[in-house]
Amino acid sequence: MSDSIREQRLQEIAELRAQGVNPYPHEFERTHTTDKILETFAYLQPEQTLESETVHCAGRVIAIRDHGKSAFFVISDYYGKIQVYIRQAGVGEEAYSFFKKHINVGDYAGIVGFPFRSKTGELTIYTQQIQLLTKTVRPLPEKWHGIKDKEVIYRQRYVDLIANDESMKRFKVRFEALKLIREFMNNRQFVEVETPMLQYILGGASARPFVTRMNAYDIDLYLRIAPELYLKRLIVGGFDRVYEINRNFRNEGVSYKHSPEFTMMECYQAYADYEDMMELTESLMSSVVKKMFGTYLLTYQGVEINFEPPWERIPMIDFINRHLQMDVDSSSDAQLLDYLKQRGQEPELTDRGHLIEALWDLVEDKVVQPVFIIDHPIEISPLAKKHRSKAGLTERFELIIYGREMANAFSELNDPVDQRERFEGQVKLRESGDEEAQMMDMDFVRALEYGMPPTGGLGIGIDRFIMFLSDAPSIRDVIAFPLVRPEMVYQEYDEEGEE
Repeated sequence: MSDSIREQRLQEIAELRAQGVNPYPHEFERTHTTDKILETFAYLQPEQTLESETVHCAGRVIAIRDHGKSAFFVISDYYGKIQVYIRQAGVGEEAYSFFKKHINVGDYAGIVGFPFRSKTGELTIYTQQIQLLTKTVRPLPEKWHGIKDKEVIYRQRYVDLIANDESMKRFKVRFEALKLIREFMNNRQFVEVETPMLQYILGGASARPFVTRMNAYDIDLYLRIAPELYLKRLIVGGFDRVYEINRNFRNEGVSYKHSPEFTMMECYQAYADYEDMMELTESLMSSVVKKMFGTYLLTYQGVEINFEPPWERIPMIDFINRHLQMDVDSSSDAQLLDYLKQRGQEPELTDRGHLIEALWDLVEDKVVQPVFIIDHPIEISPLAKKHRSKAGLTERFELIIYGREMANAFSELNDPVDQRERFEGQVKLRESGDEEAQMMDMDFVRALEYGMPPTGGLGIGIDRFIMFLSDAPSIRDVIAFPLVRPEMVYQEYDEEGEE
């Protein structure tokens, strides 16, 4: 940004104040948003005017075409854009002179006028009165070039939203999808609840935490990695169906599909199992896609994804066997480990469950269409119920789309003795160096001792789902303010607020 432009704008603001003009008035009575204008007066024909109808509209000026004693300009609000026409003969010499001198691209303006359709067929507002609502200090980036620097896009999302229509569209998609998810869950009699973000004990997932300090109790706390154990406590307490759209924090890597701060939807349903959760997952996600786009087919990064249910269900070991041309069940642990070593994929933990998980990591990207990968090893599923008919496995699934985990669900473990033994196994893994292993949570074991009914649980990665809905290549494109490296500290102002 040119320092001279900023200096000029600050000087102009000072001059306006000296003239008794407030460059930041408190309010403007708006009667019409841009979309309302376009909808209400769509019937107007070219060169037809409607002077009997007065509209009060407002927005950011994003373009000006000067024609001497008249000008066309465009204002933008959340709902869209509308063209505005102003002429000296219509507003008077003083008002027109003020417009020419003091209203620039980037400023906010309020317009009172009437609708007409121009010769070229564009619906336009004829200005009768105009008011400066906000004087900007910094000029906008060039609209036709947009912002190319990804760090600027993520760090200064407010500028990105102004300059890039696609970014605004993505976030409209995000918040519309969240509304539809809530409607779906509410219609199925789930109750939306809240659980703690600050937790004494890690639980509900295998991940590295962020640690913080609580001065009042003089103890360390963790930002939650998952809300699971608290949501299950509500089921113990008598809630039948609960869900939470929550923020979780995992102190792990950053990539196009991983963010240390992310959003999930977790739900728990009494008297259900993982089969019920599969039905819930495909019904929820497919209905959101259909309601938003009128079809089950989405194109993501050039690949067509079909969300129409039902989706394929494949046991994890069967999928591994199919794509690696092997037989996991008949292979010893040593053979599995040797296979992984040959491919440079030796896991830190070499029990059978973690070996199978490492094999799965080799083939996960083979999945394109929505597939439920079911029946995971018990060693990597400490909160899932043992499979009712397959030894060594659990009733768990992960939904995989385009090589990405989208959801994780279990027939929830509700046996307190088994749960305590699983926690003890996790503690041993943690002591051996596994920083992602879970901690012993005796209060949760105590809760289970009071009795939790058979329960199905599900977690859906909201950000990754939004990536598909908005065709976003990176998870940071669908998080309004993603974490980025801090920029260099700089001072633009001294202590008095002046440059």
